[in-house]
Amino acid sequence: MAISATKPGLRPANPRFSSGPCAKRPGWALSALEGAMLGRSHRAGGPKARLKEVIDRSRAVLGLPDNWRLGIVPASDTGAVEMALWSLLGARGVDVLAWESFSKDWATDVLKQLKLKDARVLEAPYGRLPDLKAVDWSHDVVFVWNGTTSGVRLPGADWIPAGREGLAICDATSAAFAMDLPYDKLDVVTWSWQKVLGGEAAHGMLALSPRAVARLESHTPAWPLPKIFRMTKGGKLNEGIFKGETINTPSMLCVEDALDGLRWAEGVGGLPGLVRRSEANLAAVAAWVERTPAVAFLAEDARTRSCTSICLKLVAPWFTALDAEGQAAAAKSLAGLLEKEGVALDIGAYRDAPPGLRIWGGATVETSDIEALLPWLHWALAQAEAQHASPKAAE
Repeated sequence: MAISATKPGLRPANPRFSSGPCAKRPGWALSALEGAMLGRSHRAGGPKARLKEVIDRSRAVLGLPDNWRLGIVPASDTGAVEMALWSLLGARGVDVLAWESFSKDWATDVLKQLKLKDARVLEAPYGRLPDLKAVDWSHDVVFVWNGTTSGVRLPGADWIPAGREGLAICDATSAAFAMDLPYDKLDVVTWSWQKVLGGEAAHGMLALSPRAVARLESHTPAWPLPKIFRMTKGGKLNEGIFKGETINTPSMLCVEDALDGLRWAEGVGGLPGLVRRSEANLAAVAAWVERTPAVAFLAEDARTRSCTSICLKLVAPWFTALDAEGQAAAAKSLAGLLEKEGVALDIGAYRDAPPGLRIWGGATVETSDIEALLPWLHWALAQAEAQHASPKAAE
């Protein structure tokens, strides 16, 4: 790559490419929160109606089946996933699919915290998926739909049988609202407000199929359940959770922001419109990668490339010639250059992932901002090469 000190002229209008919390929807302003029911009890009629509105609008945009329950739960997607694991597991064996950081966290929960004996972890390195054919569907199966830290997503649900015995427990935090989810092949789906719709942190969403509800009502876990995980009373589902009666106190400011994001989603065409926006962002990056030999997708199979957490690795000879410490330093300085210029904030690879870049391409990100960013990546790569390449590699 030719070294150039010339900076591109066009800058992204919004330089926020963080993978969570993510960019607010286009045109967002603080005035969007003016109707927030602050200083009110979340148990009162008005605030509770707002909470139920989040549930109802989310259900409608996502096309959630009528017989599924959907509730707002504490502690973001992490809370939603762990609420499901602690409440549902233990009735049968468990398979956990792990191919990035968060799925490895769920494996840790199953093996080291819940200490389930009949449990397997089917693992793959960054950039790949585990062997989906090896899954034992007499077990419950825990997996992410989209690897937020690896940029690797499932290419579909053909590997999930309709007549499965176990539950399909899916962490969809960076997939919901940007990818079509096959609810007929899933039993538990979780996400948070802070990803594709650009909401604020600390609130999770938990969707349960009738099969998951039946498990809750027939299975008592062998371990204690914290209050914020309890979804049943007297062996029956606590239906209030799925009508806006949250287990603990939610932020009504965040609720108002979530509603603003959902209204925007409806205005851009609902789920099909959101998917189109995210896929357009992936397409723009893919076209650039195709003509840029210094970089490649971390996802090795094009069918598994994420359209939200778009993860890139550096493959230029000067970079691959560096040792692990040198590669980490070069990637960090690359992201730092872009942040210093104010053209891309928070796009370094996740701390556990291979050194590289992670560009959020969710629906709130304008494709025009992605396109404006790409020449800056060329410039920053050139600067990083000049700073970090060894004299021998530069020959």
